Amino acid sequence: MHPAIHLRAAFFFFCIFSFTAGAFSQESPARATDIRVTVDRVNVGVVVTDSRGQFVPGLQRSDFHLFDDGAEQPITDFLSIEEPAQVLLLVEAGPAVYFLQSGHLQAVQELLDGLAPSDRVALARYDEHAERILDFIPDKRVAAGMLDQLRFNLGFGQLNLASSVLTALDWLAHVSGKKSLVLLSTGVDTSPPDAVQKLLLRLKTTDVRVLPISLSGDMRDAGSPSKKSQKKNQPPDPKVQATAEGLARADQELTAIAEANGSRAFFPRTNKEFAEVFAEISQVIRHEYSLGFSPPTHDGKIHNIDVTVAGSSGAAESVVANAASRVDHRRAYVAPSGQD
Repeated sequence: MHPAIHLRAAFFFFCIFSFTAGAFSQESPARATDIRVTVDRVNVGVVVTDSRGQFVPGLQRSDFHLFDDGAEQPITDFLSIEEPAQVLLLVEAGPAVYFLQSGHLQAVQELLDGLAPSDRVALARYDEHAERILDFIPDKRVAAGMLDQLRFNLGFGQLNLASSVLTALDWLAHVSGKKSLVLLSTGVDTSPPDAVQKLLLRLKTTDVRVLPISLSGDMRDAGSPSKKSQKKNQPPDPKVQATAEGLARADQELTAIAEANGSRAFFPRTNKEFAEVFAEISQVIRHEYSLGFSPPTHDGKIHNIDVTVAGSSGAAESVVANAASRVDHRRAYVAPSGQD
């Protein structure tokens, strides 16, 4: 990327970070009532990979064991990986992404190409708030065309990441089937701390798989002290230091979003790495099993979920024998109350 673009983007980062320090904190925990929903059936999306990161196909309902607060529950519904996916692309539309994007957004084509013809894609942008651009459609060419026409806010407005993701989750609550939210963001967040905490709690209970991708990879070098200044033991430039600290906070929030969701965050740096990430995400979306069960109690409380693979099929036996296998899934749900 041209150095002038790096400097321009770094300036926007510095200005935004100077106003957002401390926005992502672990204080002010949200109450369970903030995310109360009525649930007659709990859907759990599960992605199973082996030690090489390869997705494990061919698993059956009998291969999975699902636990509610440690007690195993019967799996009442099972959708295999062939079930069509619903994918919402939520893109940060602030000035930093405008100057940084280079081939990042073009690399989204790798994601679109990796989806099945029956998978549906929707598009939304966010700065101060989330805005829907395109409703779910199966035509990936239309989605790519709309992405090329994405409108960016080049002023110094707010970037309310947490609040916007919460809005997107509200939209997806009314969509059936396997659902994924691919979040393209620098991780900068001007949302109030209570919105961040509410989002982290909501992410544990949602049936939407949230996959954050950092768009600030090109800023890593620009946000680090130069080797020249390090050799001379000169104090780092305040703007460079502020950018580095802001990038660390942004990465922390994107990582926290993924961990709360039982998902993964991605931090590509080059256009090639972006293309590889989008190709991998298309496989994550395509290889998601969907399990369903009925909540055993109606106590209105948050229940923890755990899923293991220990069935009898050849694929399951391979996973069980492989100690390094990984099972990604949502962490919890809110049970309906007795009054519902």
